[in-house]
Amino acid sequence: MIQATEYEKPANAERIFAKIVSYIFHPLFLPSFIFLWLRVRFPFEFPGITPKVLFEKTFSVIWITAFFPAFSVFLLWRLKFISNIFLRTAKERIAPYIITMIFYWWMWYLSRYFTDQPEILKAFYFGIFVATVFGLILNNFMKISMHAMGVGGILTFVIITCFYYQVYLGLDMAVTTIVTGLVCSCRLALSEHSKGEIYLGLFVGIFCQLIGYWIAM
Repeated sequence: MIQATEYEKPANAERIFAKIVSYIFHPLFLPSFIFLWLRVRFPFEFPGITPKVLFEKTFSVIWITAFFPAFSVFLLWRLKFISNIFLRTAKERIAPYIITMIFYWWMWYLSRYFTDQPEILKAFYFGIFVATVFGLILNNFMKISMHAMGVGGILTFVIITCFYYQVYLGLDMAVTTIVTGLVCSCRLALSEHSKGEIYLGLFVGIFCQLIGYWIAM
């Protein structure tokens, strides 16, 4: 992994690249990526849905899991409850964790009654909800990496999904593994987290998806 020490800051080009990767694979975008991945890889799990309805369902996932939490953070910033939208301190992350937890719980609650979407989504949504609970608790002790929790979760979910459907998607697992390592390396390169915070985030993301599958399925 790329790591910037206290005395050796990464070059500007490296920092720009690390920031771009961090933005693209922001934790709030990952549920939408997973939904789109399932649409592409398992279209038979969306039976009888017209393109219009499928677009509406995709939009609702983005709306609930990405837009509302992000907009809530924006409002917290504008109302001066937090100093910036990047949430660089553990204290500033408390309210966003709670808000995101509520929306993720709502998404899981809705998914329990889906009849035209993959069953495995119930496990995923429950997993990310549990991850926010663990993240909020551990946030009292260290600034656990949200990015690491997110990519650790999607890597585990891709593997679980392959087992669930009894298919081998080697390319998908390889790409997700590379993305996981890249995102974690970029967070270290930007000096946003220590190694311990990254590793803990990965562990929580992996563990919570396993819990999600075990309980929700």
